[in-house]
Amino acid sequence: MDTTETTDATDTAGTWRVVREAFSTPDATVLRRAYYAEVAGRYWERAVTEAEIDQGLLDFPDEGLTAPTGQFVVGRLDGRPLACGGIRLLDPATAELTRVYVDPRARGTGGGAALLGALEEAALELGAECVRLDTRSDLVEARALYARHGYAEIPAYNSGPYAEHWFEKRLV
Repeated sequence: MDTTETTDATDTAGTWRVVREAFSTPDATVLRRAYYAEVAGRYWERAVTEAEIDQGLLDFPDEGLTAPTGQFVVGRLDGRPLACGGIRLLDPATAELTRVYVDPRARGTGGGAALLGALEEAALELGAECVRLDTRSDLVEARALYARHGYAEIPAYNSGPYAEHWFEKRLV
């Protein structure tokens, strides 16, 4: 497991520490499950079952989120694992953000910014010149976060089954 520290951010609510971490660690697994439960629950407009979360994680595996093609990070607020995200290369110059999640109890405390900073740094280390992502219309907090941090809407670059908005940010 690589737990190299990548980003620290301090806010009045506490200190965020974002570290590289295998997506299979216990903390990363809990966060990935929470991410899927939230995005699926919002989409289906109901609570999701553990079996649906299991199936969703199988249907949308975390491919490419390990070296040499990507990285996964876990964000901890004052030591508590409350955020995660991944980056993977789409091609040698383009990286993609995925699985970006901040626990609702920690939103508004700088966790999203800390995650983006760490993931953009990781993208640069992978050789990427820009970062892309897709998201849905109902994920308004995510879209606002990306816009606040310099991501601009672009035409579709993929045909993901749930993609409704596509964003890009130049890093170099």
